[in-house]
Amino acid sequence: MEHSRRSFLKTGAGAATVAGTAALGGFPYFFVKDANAQGAPWVKKGGKIKVGVLFSLTGSLAVVETDSNQVVQFAIDKINKAGGILGMPIEPVLIDAKSDIKVYSEKISQLILKDRVIATFGGYTSASRRAMAPVVMARDHLLYYPTCYEGRECTQNIVNTGPLANQHSQDLIPFMVKNFGKKTYFVGSNYIWPKESNKNAKVWLERAGGELLGEEYVELGGSDFTSIFNKIRQTKPDFIFSTVVGDSDIALHKQFKQEGFKVDKMPIASLTTGEIEIRAMGAEFGAGHFLSAPYFEALDTPTNKKFVEEYLGSKYGKGGVTHYNMEETYLSVYAFKAAFEKAVEKAGSVEAVTPRMIRDVTPGIRIEDDISPEGLVWFDETCHLHLKPKIGQCQASGQFKIVQAAKEHIAPDPFIIYPERGVCKFDGLHTKDGKVLKSVL
Repeated sequence: MEHSRRSFLKTGAGAATVAGTAALGGFPYFFVKDANAQGAPWVKKGGKIKVGVLFSLTGSLAVVETDSNQVVQFAIDKINKAGGILGMPIEPVLIDAKSDIKVYSEKISQLILKDRVIATFGGYTSASRRAMAPVVMARDHLLYYPTCYEGRECTQNIVNTGPLANQHSQDLIPFMVKNFGKKTYFVGSNYIWPKESNKNAKVWLERAGGELLGEEYVELGGSDFTSIFNKIRQTKPDFIFSTVVGDSDIALHKQFKQEGFKVDKMPIASLTTGEIEIRAMGAEFGAGHFLSAPYFEALDTPTNKKFVEEYLGSKYGKGGVTHYNMEETYLSVYAFKAAFEKAVEKAGSVEAVTPRMIRDVTPGIRIEDDISPEGLVWFDETCHLHLKPKIGQCQASGQFKIVQAAKEHIAPDPFIIYPERGVCKFDGLHTKDGKVLKSVL
């Protein structure tokens, strides 16, 4: 046991230089033998490939993350039915994060130390990613974060399959200014992603000649927008830009209509309100509003039609819709499969593969049109995807009509509005004074 504790402290101290000692303060102490410190393989030849699945199935984030949990299992079932990865089945270890940030941190430690998964799929909010990141960095482990995020991070233990701000809102803001007017009001949930996304959106708004009339935030899970709508009524924006998530997003759209606002006069342009949220609020509350995302259920491609048909026809598809967050989660499982196979080829054996190796071979991996429902995507050296953003308008049916789509793939740029910070590359953030900073949060 003493050996295990020394290993813990040694690894934690190394991570503290880059991630901060405060982050390590949240570690639970598991009295388990650190098998990896003794050279035990994460996966044995002919065995099962254990992966963690850490999403919220209860609480305010369950409205989205329950479907993320379901689609991971759907993808794993598909891969296992086709022979698994190199003949080995994937075994998911499922945990409910309960919409509690502390649970994400505690349970990913459990997944790594006790369950000995080789990678974890999880999280929907930046708060949950920030809770898990110090743990995976301290253990040099691997997290697949399968949704949109704000950027301004350069980590070597996280693989991202959702869009960055420069792929998400950069087209949406000028689209709304062009079609509805220059004046806007920002409304978001009160945590990292909305605030950082809005910093990016302000840059796009200024470039488009727009005007920001106000910016308000509600607590995660909050449902009373009365005071915000009073300010909106007074300032009269041409559109609302929303980064509200979860149950709060449902409340926002319902109150918009109940307050008597007209969608054709002042629509909401959102980065989160997709088919799942529309299902939860009812199409009458979502119709006419806009969403920017790389994926919509209505995408008219053979691969997407097959994905939608197979998923909704499976035991996991009882929700009745697919969604950008689900599709990005589905992609993350296939990204893991491709990287694991590549790592085995490079390492020479299954037993030699580590979580870090899987991350290190991810740059350059492509998920082709015949697998990716949103179409071809590929990873750059920072483990973000090149993808094509799209803008959709919700219809009375609850499905989206795509009104604009990027013609070319957009490269990810996590520091696009912070050029003074440096450039994120494979090995860390390269600063202008020649330093390379690891795992920058």
